[in-house]
Amino acid sequence: MQKFLFALSLGFLGVILAHSPAYSQQASCAERTQVVERLQSKYGETRRSVGLAANNGVVEVFASDNSGSWTIVITLPNGMTCLVAAGDSYETLDDAYTDGEKA
Repeated sequence: MQKFLFALSLGFLGVILAHSPAYSQQASCAERTQVVERLQSKYGETRRSVGLAANNGVVEVFASDNSGSWTIVITLPNGMTCLVAAGDSYETLDDAYTDGEKA
């Protein structure tokens, strides 16, 4: 169920990005190697999950166990990697939820 919800959220993200052709011009974008290096060196974040969005963009979640910071990026088919969201208090969950209750 957790994988299904993650895939569904990636699909929604892809639809949103597909309807925003100027997304890469408005967001913070750079070559993937630069983005990943910055997330690792400045924030101590490593890749935690990956998925394919509806627009064929590769969506990745990076996070740090030490600081709890997290970042979601998408690498677009044109090769640019753009920041989608970032925040604090990242946790890895092993339990599955159904309608807000533990399964």
